[in-house]
Amino acid sequence: MPRPQRITRIETVMEAVRARIIARSYVPGTRLPSVRAQAATLQVSVSTVVEAYARLTAEGLISPRPGAGFHVSGPVAPLALAGMDPPRDRQVDPLWLARQSLEHEPGMLKPGCGWLPEDWMYVEGIRRGLRSAARADAAALADYATPLGLPALRQLLARRLAGYAIDAAPEQIMLTESGSHAVDLICRFLLSPGDTVLVDDPCYFNFLALLKAHRVNVVGIPYTPTGPDVEAFSAALQAHSPRVYITNSGIHNPTGATLSPVTAHRLLSAADSSDLVIIEDDLFADFEHAPAPRLAAFDGLSRVIQVGSFSKTLSASVRCGFIVARGDWIEGLADLKIATSFGGGRLAADILLTALTASGYRRHVEAVRTRLASARDTTLARLAPLGIRPWVVPQAGMLLWCQLPDGVDAANIARRCLADGVVLAPGNAFSPSLAAAGFLRFNAAQAQDRRVFEVLARAMRG
Repeated sequence: MPRPQRITRIETVMEAVRARIIARSYVPGTRLPSVRAQAATLQVSVSTVVEAYARLTAEGLISPRPGAGFHVSGPVAPLALAGMDPPRDRQVDPLWLARQSLEHEPGMLKPGCGWLPEDWMYVEGIRRGLRSAARADAAALADYATPLGLPALRQLLARRLAGYAIDAAPEQIMLTESGSHAVDLICRFLLSPGDTVLVDDPCYFNFLALLKAHRVNVVGIPYTPTGPDVEAFSAALQAHSPRVYITNSGIHNPTGATLSPVTAHRLLSAADSSDLVIIEDDLFADFEHAPAPRLAAFDGLSRVIQVGSFSKTLSASVRCGFIVARGDWIEGLADLKIATSFGGGRLAADILLTALTASGYRRHVEAVRTRLASARDTTLARLAPLGIRPWVVPQAGMLLWCQLPDGVDAANIARRCLADGVVLAPGNAFSPSLAAAGFLRFNAAQAQDRRVFEVLARAMRG
């Protein structure tokens, strides 16, 4: 049997440079570290770096300039998010988790995904919306939407927001293609490469993937059962002068925790003397039995921008989200939306408006809340014999952030379970500091099949 080929030190240097080019840390024209500086950084000899740079020059990736060292040549490399720092095991990589959760292989169980099973969704309401849309005039079926989106849906959203003590006129609401599209637009609007963004630790894993694409510095703020650690938040404001903080308030992802009024007030007071903008992602609102505090309500939409969507309660197939912000920011965001997606689609908004305004939606949401309460109890009862305990018992929603027994690594468990057709969500996919190796996020609604726990028990036995 042939021996595995060893990577030479020269190849190690070359791969280090290639990785920086792929991640766009080195763009065309960037001067590379000098031969001596690179040798010291990578702890290799000067001659090793000289040879590595010579080979990279031969490949056309870099080029020497007399008296000015080596520079990156060629066009900007295609953005490869999976290859960007810090290196992660593919089982705990946010993009890996998203891809596995979105695959539709027959028989695959997905207690690690973040949405309801399809038979829990309001499919009948979507069918009703489709029938109504099919009878609409030609403009509704064929034309672009206005920049802010369907006025009737924005008026409905303004009334719904008032139930959370958020005072927003329809002109302060802009529809987007999804919640993720909303966050992306706001990041484009506010951020430049190299800016610092605060996120919760742990946080929704796709925030990390999205921020990586914007090439910003990410700083995690430890999350507690009542919200972010305010002392750590205040320290980060002083140390990093962040531009943006992204969080959930109503039902936190992945922990299921709820922001307390005291923490909300302390957080906004700490931010008061800074230029920080807070993005409050509120896509789980309809799962709450009673509204939790909202930063947007306490702040009056001064520095807080709220984001929502309908993918968790209505349909992930009919894509529509929204942004709620102060008027001058909505103007700039509308221009950016036009520049990046022109007018946007109208059909999804028409379908969702019909579904949301039918009496069946209220009954649907109430039934889902009841089913989720039962599913959370069942899931926790089945996890307990395995020594898996909740970090906090949520008041509402589908998410359970659970701690494994001491010494058990979530990524290893996920790897074993995947081989048996079960997709789990390891903790470090949600942690910018990679401090959650002993946690798994479970979706109670997706964990009702006993096979999930049979596979999990085998994986934990090794």
